[in-house]
Amino acid sequence: MRRNEFIFSLIAAVIVSLTVSPLWGFQKELDGPVQIEADSIAYNGDEDSFGAAGNVIITFTGGWLKADSVLYRRPANIAHAQGNVKIKSDDDILEGQKVSFNINSKTGVVGEGELFIAENNVHIRGERIEKKSEANYRLEKGYFTTCNGSCPDWSISGREVDVAVDGYGVIRDGRFLVRNVPVLYIPWLIFPAKTTRQTGLLFPHFSYSRDNNGLDIEVPFYWAFSESADATFYQRYIEKRGFKEGVELRYFLNPNASGLFYADFIRDNKQAVETAGVQSRNWQDGKDRWSYYFNHEGTLSNGVKVRADIKRVSDHWYFRDFSSYNYYSENFASPGGEGFKRISFVGDQSLGYLDSTVQATKDWSNYNLTVFARYTDDLSASDNSLTMQKYPEAVFTGFRRTLFNSPLQMEFSGRYDYFHSSESQKGHLGEFSPKLFLPFKLGRYLNMTPWAGYRADLWERTDGLADTEDKRDHRGLFSMGATMSSEVSRVYHTGGESVDKLRHAIRPEIEYTYAPVSEKNNIPIFLDQPVEFHGLRYGLVSYLTARMKAKDGQASYREIMRLKVSQGFDIHEARRDVSGPQADNRPFGNVDVELDTSPVRYVSLSSRNTWDVKSGGILKNDYDVTVSDNRGDSISAGYRYTRDTLEEVNLSVGAALSSSLRASCVLRKNRLDNRTVESTIGMKYRRQCWLLEVSISDLYNDRNVMVYLSLLGLGGRN
Repeated sequence: MRRNEFIFSLIAAVIVSLTVSPLWGFQKELDGPVQIEADSIAYNGDEDSFGAAGNVIITFTGGWLKADSVLYRRPANIAHAQGNVKIKSDDDILEGQKVSFNINSKTGVVGEGELFIAENNVHIRGERIEKKSEANYRLEKGYFTTCNGSCPDWSISGREVDVAVDGYGVIRDGRFLVRNVPVLYIPWLIFPAKTTRQTGLLFPHFSYSRDNNGLDIEVPFYWAFSESADATFYQRYIEKRGFKEGVELRYFLNPNASGLFYADFIRDNKQAVETAGVQSRNWQDGKDRWSYYFNHEGTLSNGVKVRADIKRVSDHWYFRDFSSYNYYSENFASPGGEGFKRISFVGDQSLGYLDSTVQATKDWSNYNLTVFARYTDDLSASDNSLTMQKYPEAVFTGFRRTLFNSPLQMEFSGRYDYFHSSESQKGHLGEFSPKLFLPFKLGRYLNMTPWAGYRADLWERTDGLADTEDKRDHRGLFSMGATMSSEVSRVYHTGGESVDKLRHAIRPEIEYTYAPVSEKNNIPIFLDQPVEFHGLRYGLVSYLTARMKAKDGQASYREIMRLKVSQGFDIHEARRDVSGPQADNRPFGNVDVELDTSPVRYVSLSSRNTWDVKSGGILKNDYDVTVSDNRGDSISAGYRYTRDTLEEVNLSVGAALSSSLRASCVLRKNRLDNRTVESTIGMKYRRQCWLLEVSISDLYNDRNVMVYLSLLGLGGRN
């Protein structure tokens, strides 16, 4: 029984219960007891009617009913409740002065009524509310809002309002009101009556780009055409380019099969003459531009997992021209985001390539088989003719496990690839790589694991070599090494209210590797060129872990600091014969320092540093610092440095100016070129039932202004 039929059926339950007992009755229909309290309960034999009067209170499973009086006429099965009628079922509330209800047809009329639907905070009022069927209502001189209070921030009134609960509503001859002041006439409007999927217009996107796009307006239309699928149609007007049309199709066939497809197209009318690196264009006439994305995830009955992730664009300039706003950036799959936000890349001007893959995976307890195809679109190249593609590919992996009940452990992988390029080499490649381990302990504190591996490569070229040339060959690579580690720790009893213990652990690590190379002169370009290595990698890792004590006595653990210092030593370089007064051996590699710390709840620091031992000086720095508070204020600063390549400063500030108003600022500056990459200032004003967001962005080649308005219950984000 639906929620709203249940509400009206309560009145019938109350009246019928009077024919059985003044306290309990009608348990079969309600599937539970009903308790009635009133100042008086009477029976009229002439009219065959029952009445309860004076502070009538009816309690039942999941809710209650209050009224001044209730009268039931048994011959017609009509029940009447009068005076301050209020019915609560779960979280939904129906109020009115007069309620007439036909028990057989489950229809009725409420005078001066109000219906509150808790799931989407919907308030509906009307001079007359008619229940036409199980979950359909008609209101006369009614209004709709999702705002609380007697004077809502916004509302929509209408001469007639039809509402399908758990569906949608239609308002005719309506007006949009702000604080009860009409500001817009709406002859007809459809709106959702709950948060479930409903067909209708979504809130538009408005922005202005000074140099790139001009006025930019997008109006999405959402179509829920079945229980397992829906679609969104995007109509976008870009003043300096033309009309861009897009469609998104989402489907959820079952818990093991779901996906989405998106595509857009525009006849771009903007002229463009520019050069960027190896790319150049001279577009004087209209240019057909498009993109599409297809993602599918599913599991077959035999346990094979299938995933398709296909993405293509018409040209390498696509994400540069539509960087400020596009479907891909708006639906980026951020951690913890919505389930249908599956885009795995940020679609902006920094995107260097697109990888499209289709793969099937089968897992066993100790093995894994993956078969897939990959196509790469190099967006930084002048064209894609030299990009090496790899499909099909098959990889069979054996996980590390004990070998025949011996102290040895083994893992292996085998693979097959076919490489091809329209203007480069093509060929088959097979590879098999087994690896043996022998873990053991030296004393109480030292763990040691020697290992030995072998890699066999077999290839054949198919790109039209002459008969005199080697079309096929093989190569074998041997490697060996060992890892050693230990750990010492101590626990400190702090006796604090929130942190009662600290554990400090130090873990030294040493890794030895010997990997000679095979002398081959005819190696194809699709086979990696190994580098001979004979050396060590040693480091020291320090951990600091806190045991947190909650008020209820439950303990939790948080790593508040991790510091790792490591360096390599090249034994081959140390033994190299050198001569001359200026020549020397430089076997020591770069020093890497990693630090992650969060000493208190709202402060975190991440640092990655590389020191160039051979030439001296810093080779690379990466710093990220975030400070926040429980009110929602935050500041994040980042610094990126790679010698002779990159030096960038990033700053992001968010301030909760009040419970409703939030300000933000983003600054990205390329110090190497002394150029501001992005400067954005934004304001977000949030009320209980609406949201207004405004931002202004100065980019290195454009300025964008964006305005976004969202009304709770009428689409958009909140």
